[in-house]
Amino acid sequence: MDVVATPDEFPSDAPPPAGPSSLTGRLIISAPGAYDDENFRRTVVYLLEHGTNGAIGVILNRPTETVVEDAFPGWGDHCSGPAVLFAGGPVQDGMIIALGRLRPRGAPDRGWQPVVDGSGSRVGTVDLRLPSWDLAPHLDDVRVFSGYAGWSAGQLEHEMRMDGWHVAHADPSDIFHRVPSQIWADVLRRQGGGLAVLAHYPADVLAN
Repeated sequence: MDVVATPDEFPSDAPPPAGPSSLTGRLIISAPGAYDDENFRRTVVYLLEHGTNGAIGVILNRPTETVVEDAFPGWGDHCSGPAVLFAGGPVQDGMIIALGRLRPRGAPDRGWQPVVDGSGSRVGTVDLRLPSWDLAPHLDDVRVFSGYAGWSAGQLEHEMRMDGWHVAHADPSDIFHRVPSQIWADVLRRQGGGLAVLAHYPADVLAN
């Protein structure tokens, strides 16, 4: 777990910069019953890249037992609780991607890059190879992911047409949620209407 990914270091076939139809910076929420695969069942994914060549994101609600401070000394105290590594997805487990929420006073000279340029969002990637005392004063929250979720060209769009995913705007409180087990239901509930009803869908249908 000594590899830290920033946007320039994603795979060479990563999508182009965000465009009008891009979902970069948005959430996708797995539909109830759509995935038997535990990698994506009842997950919320924050999309870091999305374009004609595919998509890359991190799963927000899969905490592990690995303490951030053990893996990256000096960063644990700056992470939103729980201060553990999150399993960002099944691709390249061990590639580390860190997200940080910028404080209003402005970005550091290096080590932080917005996920969506020019959007006004204060969420960006953090380079944990830099010392925490250099970057942490600029950040309100940090979350660290190992691995990521990836889709080839057209794959995510196909899954969405099959009603496998719902799209939602991302709020920083989703990305740095203090109770990861509640993210899926909380995001659905916030959408209102039929999606809010899905928030009450049982984790185990056979048990109800």
